[in-house]
Amino acid sequence: MLRHMRTTVRLSGDLLRRAKRRAAEKGQTLTSLIEEGLNVILADAGHRPPRTRVRLPISSASGGIMAGIDLNRSSELLDRMDRV
Repeated sequence: MLRHMRTTVRLSGDLLRRAKRRAAEKGQTLTSLIEEGLNVILADAGHRPPRTRVRLPISSASGGIMAGIDLNRSSELLDRMDRV
């Protein structure tokens, strides 16, 4: 048995206006437009491209992370990796 549930969703004014306009253009309700969008997003969740493996810079002198690399500062790490 299919059950429908009522819920409250908070949307920005602009997003709500655009969604209502799109629903009207397609001749459907706002609810059905939201359901369609959620179904697309949820169906696509299992089809993400595989993530690429990241190789960290290794110092040949000590066998550890290169001097000056702080693994807690990802932006600095990415900058250093771009230069290698």
